[in-house]
Amino acid sequence: MPAQKFVDKHSLKILNMEPTGIPPNNSHQHLMNDDGDSVDTVVPPLTSNSTDPRSGAKRTNVESGITKRQILTVVVLCFVNLINYMDRYTIAGILTDIEDYFNLPDDKTGLLQTAFVVSYMIFAPLFGYLGDRHSRRAIMAAGVFLWSITTLLGSFMKDYHWFLLFRTLVGIGEASYSTIAPTIISDLFVQDIRSKMLALFYFAIPVGSGLGYIVGSETARMTGAWQNGLRVTPVLGMIAVVLILFVMTDPERGESEGKTHLSPTSWSRDVKLLLRNPSFMLSTAGFTCVSFVAGALAWWGPHFIYMGLKLQPGYENVTLSDVSYKFGVITMISGLIGVPAGSFLAQRLRVRYPRADAYICACGLICSAPILFAASLYANNNVYMCYTLIFIGELFLNLNWSIVADILLYVVTPTRRSTAEAFQILISHMFGDAGSPYLVGLISEALKRSLSVGTTVLVLTSAVSSTPEPSPEVQFHSLQYALFTTNFVEVLGGLFFLFTALYIVQDKENAERELAGQDNPGLPTHIYADDPALSQSVAELMS
Repeated sequence: MPAQKFVDKHSLKILNMEPTGIPPNNSHQHLMNDDGDSVDTVVPPLTSNSTDPRSGAKRTNVESGITKRQILTVVVLCFVNLINYMDRYTIAGILTDIEDYFNLPDDKTGLLQTAFVVSYMIFAPLFGYLGDRHSRRAIMAAGVFLWSITTLLGSFMKDYHWFLLFRTLVGIGEASYSTIAPTIISDLFVQDIRSKMLALFYFAIPVGSGLGYIVGSETARMTGAWQNGLRVTPVLGMIAVVLILFVMTDPERGESEGKTHLSPTSWSRDVKLLLRNPSFMLSTAGFTCVSFVAGALAWWGPHFIYMGLKLQPGYENVTLSDVSYKFGVITMISGLIGVPAGSFLAQRLRVRYPRADAYICACGLICSAPILFAASLYANNNVYMCYTLIFIGELFLNLNWSIVADILLYVVTPTRRSTAEAFQILISHMFGDAGSPYLVGLISEALKRSLSVGTTVLVLTSAVSSTPEPSPEVQFHSLQYALFTTNFVEVLGGLFFLFTALYIVQDKENAERELAGQDNPGLPTHIYADDPALSQSVAELMS
């Protein structure tokens, strides 16, 4: 006898009755599907001390159903993300020492970060493809091992080109982790819980960046060798490899949405569907602007403030390590407040305003632009005002991190999320922080020559014209003007997010529709008494 596909008025009356002493049946047992196949396993509600029959994990929270293994997985992912960004920005904390050691101009100094990010973005699509189809635990462990080893080996290089090569190899290892980690969180949690976990995960970006400045500069200062600043994160990286292999769990793709049987489509189809997703493409463009600004500020910020301080009376003996330490603290605190603030605002506002995520990101970028512009003007005359404005500007900038990740996860289906992450990394780094440190350095070098035109000295004794080393004032102002480009990019990013708001609701519905279609394209065979979708049907039939 075929399963019943409707609920009549009398059944609804019975389902809607108040309990009168008979305990409710919460077993939620499913009927057989139309095709006669076995039904999905349904897990009954668990108490705080009960065990999940599928995973064997103990429940730690009745409302959210979060297991201890899930919590440990998020902790491991956050730890690896923290040391990931520590490693990435340790060099920024010892930048002047590296410049002096290798005798580098600004453009070659910026190339160190650009080479790292170029390899990072080139290999991201490969790891995205592998992450949608193979063991994410194994890929991540191999990647973390690679960047830890190459960072350590690079610290022993005495030639600039070899040092540059090993920084390039570090990018390959980090690409394997960054493309995959957010998708594991998306397969463990849904809705507001996922938003909170993503906020915790991306919380590690500004905090890790700030620690990178501090660890790099302070280790170099205490040991007297900048190379030692690069030897801290490799040790932590090896610990991370062990945690990934033996503590972290790798859930089935789509597990949190109850779609564990989904199969991936071809890579070409994944890319085609992503290109046709306006919310994904526009939010990626906006995030690219965030990446451009964050990359330029993280790389040049301490160096720029240091040069500004050297021009002020009373700061002649200031050191780069001291500036890097303070800049790192500011970056960490702005991240500690900004990342969770963005997630909190999004969770509260999206209930009433479904386009709120895009509007918050746009507001963060547009508000940050004039504040960071003003901060650069105070760098050579009021350091306290400069630090304060940098903190506020970075606070607004940090509103974006977890929200952009959340947008990607709810407008893209589970089977192509790693590919989407990889594609977003490729675009955001190709046009963002891959080029911004080098571009700012290149503009700065060009401006040095332009601003130094009037300082050409004619050496009469040899009748040879020579161009002297640019003065400290020229070096400062050339870098200051070069950094102004980041303010224009922030405004552009805000516009991209405003355009994202036009499509985000429809694209989210499309993703949900596609997910439901893959799971069960037929009509429903039954309705649960506690199903929220039943309320409207009850009202219509009982009227």
